[in-house]
Amino acid sequence: MTGARAPLPSGHPAGLRTLFFTELWERFSYYGMRALLVLFLVDAGSGMGLDDQAATAIYGLYTAAVYIVALPGGWIADRLLGAQRAVWIGGIIIAVGHFTLALPATPTFFAGLLFIIAGTGLLKPNISAVVGELYASGDPRRDAGFTLFYMGINLGAGIGPLICSTLGESERFGWHYGFAAAGVGMVIGLAFFRATRSRLGSVGLHPTLDATDPVQAALIRSGWRRVALATGLVVVLAVLIGTGTLPLTPAELARGSAWAIGILAAAYFTWLFLFGRLDRQEKQRVAVIIVLFLGAATFWSGFEQAGSSLNLFAERYTDRMIGGFEIPAGWFQSLNPVFVISFAPVFAALWVGLARRGLNPSTPAKFGLGLLLLAAGFGVMLGAATLVAAGQQALPAWLIFTYLFHTLGELALSPVGLSATTRLAPRRFVGQMMGIWFLAASVGNILAGLFAGQFKDDVLADMPGLYLQIVLMTAGAGMLFLVFTRPIRRLMGDAG
Repeated sequence: MTGARAPLPSGHPAGLRTLFFTELWERFSYYGMRALLVLFLVDAGSGMGLDDQAATAIYGLYTAAVYIVALPGGWIADRLLGAQRAVWIGGIIIAVGHFTLALPATPTFFAGLLFIIAGTGLLKPNISAVVGELYASGDPRRDAGFTLFYMGINLGAGIGPLICSTLGESERFGWHYGFAAAGVGMVIGLAFFRATRSRLGSVGLHPTLDATDPVQAALIRSGWRRVALATGLVVVLAVLIGTGTLPLTPAELARGSAWAIGILAAAYFTWLFLFGRLDRQEKQRVAVIIVLFLGAATFWSGFEQAGSSLNLFAERYTDRMIGGFEIPAGWFQSLNPVFVISFAPVFAALWVGLARRGLNPSTPAKFGLGLLLLAAGFGVMLGAATLVAAGQQALPAWLIFTYLFHTLGELALSPVGLSATTRLAPRRFVGQMMGIWFLAASVGNILAGLFAGQFKDDVLADMPGLYLQIVLMTAGAGMLFLVFTRPIRRLMGDAG
């Protein structure tokens, strides 16, 4: 590894800087575009003029697909491309997708979404894998390296909506300039990756299959045939739906996808219990993973309304005027990453401090706390919705506190769930269990889009009741985790 481990002044591998800025700009493009997506879809003037139910269902399908394609994206990198090439090619496809969105035509818009989904599947899981490979096993700098990388993610996620929304929501420029700005961000990330790629050395450079070996070369060809077949099926399905040959509305497609993912997860766990040759302890721990899967899906079904129902609330019902300047609605999407950067160190120090005193909450207790904090955020929205239903505009403070509570809930639940899954999974199934964790996020995103579609601009009186339903659902799930903390911990054994 020629350049991968040359130390920076901070003591981290030089390649970390390459990955930090590449991922920063990729997240800039992803979250910058995401802040515009629903607003563009519902805009009857210069957008697509869809109703809220269709627009939020499309949003949910898009954000769910980004998680799902991480699974084949990791497989392609591991066996066929190598992680470095996957990051490079994925970034190019993402940039093409954003610039395709910038074209003012409906067919190219949906093609652009498919490009971004495919590119993200190649880039997102594999750039994180390369970060891990920069450090030797047991390297004490590893956690700090991932913390720095995580900061890059949130910096990009915070800056992207500010720039893309400023352009996209302005009368002078318009939506397609915002989408183009996201593409420019990805191009900057690609340029930096290309210019500094040598710092990575051979880390993530080669796939596990060797093309010079005849047997493995045959496996590579077979792998690419599978990729081509799967890609072809997706394209055919997209064309059939887009042309109306397959008459499915976005909401129907979203509901069908949610059921399909749920059935897939249930079938996998059933297979694992019946044919996975698990011992008693492993079965108990897999049962806990199922409980965490359900808790995570519930959490993301509320949290991921940030870009849909909460984004529409900011655009339609929030007083965004400061003097003569109107705050773009998409700017509120930057609150979550800003809060993550601010409070992640606080949570890390809190868990360490409590652990030293023997008071560190267990995994199910942290899940319960995360869900209750999410419910608290929607409780704030219940108050804001009550004002709107009475004919008033809500102040920005309502959304600010909502995003604050949601971010605190995310920090309590998300990193803990990821860590618990790796600890609880039978060693021979760790990779598959991480895929299941992504499926929980996927189904949560789809449900978030479907829930958001229930908010109707012409029936404002229903809005407080809908938020109350979400409060009761998430608070109820959180209370169940707290009530059953002890039995769940017993099932976890020494992995708790």
